[in-house]
Amino acid sequence: MGIVNVTPDSFSDGGRLADVEAAVAYGLTLTEQGADILDVGGESTRPGAEPVDADQEIARAIPVIEGLRLAGWNGPVSIDTMKPQVARAAVAAGATMWNDVSALGHAPDGLETAASLGCDVVLMHMRGQPRTMQEAPDYTDVVPEVFEWLLARARVVMAAGVARERIWLDPGIGFGKTADHNLALTAHLDRLTATGFPVLYGASRKRTIQSIDPTATDAGDRLGGSLALALEAARRGASIIRVHDVRETVQALKVQAAVADAGP
Repeated sequence: MGIVNVTPDSFSDGGRLADVEAAVAYGLTLTEQGADILDVGGESTRPGAEPVDADQEIARAIPVIEGLRLAGWNGPVSIDTMKPQVARAAVAAGATMWNDVSALGHAPDGLETAASLGCDVVLMHMRGQPRTMQEAPDYTDVVPEVFEWLLARARVVMAAGVARERIWLDPGIGFGKTADHNLALTAHLDRLTATGFPVLYGASRKRTIQSIDPTATDAGDRLGGSLALALEAARRGASIIRVHDVRETVQALKVQAAVADAGP
């Protein structure tokens, strides 16, 4: 999954894609580099991010989705949003997946909207809200707490009318979690993939890498760590790896697969 942020304040690439044409061209470049899915977002959910209203989010993201379709991209497109209104507009424009960091909990009509749209839905675990989630994240035992919450949420979503085969789970690396929490969730990711739900994993360029390598103060200097986390998540069964650096990640995953095929 290649990331196409059309936001001025995303933690790694905010403001990079200043207009629709640039965002569409960038998305198509990611598909040429090997991205199977494009994730389009019009609101930053980085730690400390300020919310934007639905109309502004729609104005940023929907023309990009429309542009990708007009340019001939027929593969999956995901809308990264918490807002049902934005998800409805995105699916109408050609999106096939709703990637929701609030697991359909941001608005009262989130569950109903997901059921009516019939698209794939990513349920992510987040402790708190983006503005405050990193102030003091605390868990008794992060792995079972996060995984059991996700499974409980999936049951709620299915009861609301979303088909099981449409549901993806995301442990929410960096969303209301310390570096140690993120590493533990990654190390035990196979426990989540063993539930039968496909898992999306996103740790690309995140601050957990800096906690291990303090020299990586700039998000753009975290490629090596991003690749290491992507490979580990794939080894433990993740079905989608959400990344900024598509070409490098695809190459790393291909080499990993080739080594596995050559083994016993």
